[in-house]
Amino acid sequence: MRLSSTWKWLAVPMMAVCAAASEIPNDAVSSKVDAIFAAATDTRSPGVAVEVRRNSRTIFARGYGVRDLRTSAKLDARTDFRLASFTKQFTAMAVMLLVHDGKLRYDEPLTEVFPDFPAYGQGITIRHLLTHTSGLPDYEDLMDSIEKAKGPKWSATQQIQDAEVLELLKQTTHGKFAPGTSWAYSNSGYVVLGLVVAKVSGEPFGQFVSERVFKPLHMSRTLVFVNGKNTVPNRAYGHTKENGVFTETDQSSTSATQGDGGVYSNLVDLAKWDDALARHTLLGEREMAPAQAPVKLADGSPTLWPREPDGDNLDPGKTVSYGFGWFLDAYNGHQRMWHTGSTRGFRTVIERFTSDGLTIIILANRTDLDPSKLALQVADIMLAAK
Repeated sequence: MRLSSTWKWLAVPMMAVCAAASEIPNDAVSSKVDAIFAAATDTRSPGVAVEVRRNSRTIFARGYGVRDLRTSAKLDARTDFRLASFTKQFTAMAVMLLVHDGKLRYDEPLTEVFPDFPAYGQGITIRHLLTHTSGLPDYEDLMDSIEKAKGPKWSATQQIQDAEVLELLKQTTHGKFAPGTSWAYSNSGYVVLGLVVAKVSGEPFGQFVSERVFKPLHMSRTLVFVNGKNTVPNRAYGHTKENGVFTETDQSSTSATQGDGGVYSNLVDLAKWDDALARHTLLGEREMAPAQAPVKLADGSPTLWPREPDGDNLDPGKTVSYGFGWFLDAYNGHQRMWHTGSTRGFRTVIERFTSDGLTIIILANRTDLDPSKLALQVADIMLAAK
């Protein structure tokens, strides 16, 4: 794949940026990074937007491919992708801001926020929801059970809403496990957290996140998408590749839920987010500490991925480190905080190697690429070049 298949969005030429700081990679390293993505994409297909940052400087930012197959508009730094579960770090930040405001407590039971929640919610705290130790049933499993019994109810055009998720959880009588006794990645927990933010703040979740996170950081093109109420600027549409052909597959029956995956954003804005995390712009280092401390179970034992394989189980039976909206597993001895996103038509990842001052962000509007593996290939190059 030719280098001409990429674009450069920085206000000054890439070589000039590289010359501005000794720690940024030379042309040879930049070419190695580019080669990873140029080999996996072409100019006419859905693709990826890639950003590499070192010590709060963007040192590599390029797009590969198109936003959609109808217009063939090129991906660029301001193209908004559905972040999917990448969203969870913003939901966690919203919760932490409410704790900062004194309006919420990490040890607050779910039933204090939603008094009509069933008895099994009495032992579930906000901290359990943040760390995937709540045991809440998977709402997609609950959807499947209803549809098997009563026939199709939800679709890409008739999507489940957050309030419906809460009602499904209220209709159950018990969780998957007692709160704090096990760990299981929970989209249900983060949908509920989005509803907690709305209930406690008195504002819609998207409005609160916009006013307290996006606007203060000047993330002007980042939003929680609500169909019919706002629009996504420079929107990338999701795609699936089957038998060598890409098909637009942008929405699913669960694409409307917010706290677990409803944010759309872009490289320009996510650079500002990365800066805010590094500089503790929204919350001080002490208040951020709980988000960056791996959760332990009630008996003090470490958390493990469930043994049963499924789509949200990345490493069955193995140790997992998770804080508030962030995985915290080290990579080859390098401390990091990271999160992926996976939904119909999109794959995303952010990798922050905090001790190395290195951040890698990859946003893809196609599902046949694995941004996590690609990001670690970039990390290998960058960490070796440091």
